[in-house]
Amino acid sequence: MRSGRLRPGRRRRVIDTHAHLDGGTDEAAAVVRRAQDAGVTRIVAVGSGIESSRATLRLAHDHDGVYAALGIHPHQAGSDDATRLAELRELLGDGRAVAVGETGLDFYRDYAPHDAQLELFERQLALAEELAKPVVIHTRAADEATARALGRFGGTVVLHCFSSPGLLPVALERGYYVSFAGNVTFPKAADLRVAAAAVPGDRLLAETDSPYLAPQPVRGRENEPAHVVHTLTTLAEVRGEDPQLLEARIDANATAAFGLS
Repeated sequence: MRSGRLRPGRRRRVIDTHAHLDGGTDEAAAVVRRAQDAGVTRIVAVGSGIESSRATLRLAHDHDGVYAALGIHPHQAGSDDATRLAELRELLGDGRAVAVGETGLDFYRDYAPHDAQLELFERQLALAEELAKPVVIHTRAADEATARALGRFGGTVVLHCFSSPGLLPVALERGYYVSFAGNVTFPKAADLRVAAAAVPGDRLLAETDSPYLAPQPVRGRENEPAHVVHTLTTLAEVRGEDPQLLEARIDANATAAFGLS
């Protein structure tokens, strides 16, 4: 097992590629400050729904190193938000908006009809193609339908909070970015760690999905971007890689995936 300690003179280059900064208990300013103290210099904050996307975009403007991914979650496919794609398009025109999402399909919770989810997903994929932006994908219990819809999409794909090992062959074949969250650290998540070891180094990302899915060392607490370092430690261990080199590689991957400055 490799040590996660920093070598003398080396500065961490850590990014959390998926955080819901508008969804936690603490104010975003305090959360961002703690992330910076932990060496997390950049965060892709994610809006879920129109008002959440507005709030997330404001946070991206308020804090250096924070960018916005804006979309309508599949759980909201049966809500009024699903009819507000014109507003979403306008928000995505902002320079701090770097991706469409999270969008996708969730056939596990069934909070919205499947046909409504598919229609909303396809409309957001079309919007991403129109705006030449990557898509951040939520998929649960919908591997085949997700792969089929994405097969018609020609842009950059980020599979967020990867938890569908059955989708991994498609992801590898198509060159998708695969992002792992705190659940990869859970004792019973051996299948996710196997998947994490199989992803090519130039397609690997890490995230918190905060305030959800706190990694094992802080499990039971509200998650936040500072905790992405625990997920990075696990990824380095299962891949047999130097933690600092992996952090820098994931930072570079995120820069390429999201077109970050």
